[in-house]
Amino acid sequence: MGRGHWVGLCCLATIALTSLGCTKGEPVRFRLNMEGRDRQALEETEEGRAQLQSLVDAMTAAFGTPDEPYAFPGSGFDVEKLRLAAGPVRSIESGERGGLFRRHCVHCHGISGDGAGPTAAFLNPYPRDYRRGQFKVTSTAAGYGPTRADLVRVLEHGIPGTAMPSFALLPPDEVDALVEYVKYLSMRGQVESILYDLVVEGEEEPTAEMIQDEVNNAAEMWAMAEENILIPEPPPVTDTPELLAASIAKGQQLFLDANKGACVKCHGPTGLGDGGQVIFDVWNDQKTDDNIHLFTLPKQQLVPRNLHLGIYRFGRRPMDLYRRIYAGIKGTPMPAASATLSPEEVWHVVNFVRSIPYEPDESTPIVVEPTVAVTGR
Repeated sequence: MGRGHWVGLCCLATIALTSLGCTKGEPVRFRLNMEGRDRQALEETEEGRAQLQSLVDAMTAAFGTPDEPYAFPGSGFDVEKLRLAAGPVRSIESGERGGLFRRHCVHCHGISGDGAGPTAAFLNPYPRDYRRGQFKVTSTAAGYGPTRADLVRVLEHGIPGTAMPSFALLPPDEVDALVEYVKYLSMRGQVESILYDLVVEGEEEPTAEMIQDEVNNAAEMWAMAEENILIPEPPPVTDTPELLAASIAKGQQLFLDANKGACVKCHGPTGLGDGGQVIFDVWNDQKTDDNIHLFTLPKQQLVPRNLHLGIYRFGRRPMDLYRRIYAGIKGTPMPAASATLSPEEVWHVVNFVRSIPYEPDESTPIVVEPTVAVTGR
């Protein structure tokens, strides 16, 4: 992207952030999660307007505002960390630190953590919408969310191949505060989604007990992640060229086997990401031509990784690749191979995937017959 494009994006971000209330003026507010929901139809009736206002009031009572975050009992949040990350950007010259999220993150992730900041529409993939409590980059087993260490790692290393940069130059306490705030936005979104179903769809009056139950449930989900870190099984011995070559060959067969690794279906027979599958992640798969007007961002197709590039968004370490293959990539059609592969077989696939960028000519198909005929091409 040329310098002129970046200047344009920065100008657009400044204008948009002003409209979001990130300068002096109207108080900054969290935006209700109306993705896929017809807000206009609700606001046409007095009852609908009352339900939406009731939901806003309940969420404000439980989590506060973007300028004054609140830690509801049982949430486990460190309020001082939240205050360091939240609020308007404070001048460094004044000696008062704060507003870290708006300084570094809001232009992509938005005030509400909805992944629809001013520059989001220009990015592929879109910035993460935290409100589901679902993250692709985790060290945990299938079905579990990220650990705190996972969020720290993303901030410190960024996500290669995306617009998410590294913030390794930030002081550790600022990284820690941003991680706390991302978790806060995520838990807030999880609770809001449940309360929407209860208050708007179920026509219930929100109560302190109801809010407490949902906060406790969300906090428990985050706590469970810390207890379900995926520790890879020891890899097979590949300490000689012959053993490594044999492991790579086994991994290649599993990669091409549509009933075992099944990697070929999306990544293609040569690993170029050209398997012919049209796929979407959970942040896009519900968007259709009929309801797209109810979403903030256009539908965006998910592109399988071109493994020849050697760019792995979730880390280059063998352990990182093992976790991606064994547990899948949450929120995407990338399945958990633990259902069809043994730990040793997963390691063989890891060794094969790591060998792909070193193929002499990526346009030349890999000369190995698949054990099962490839379909859907």
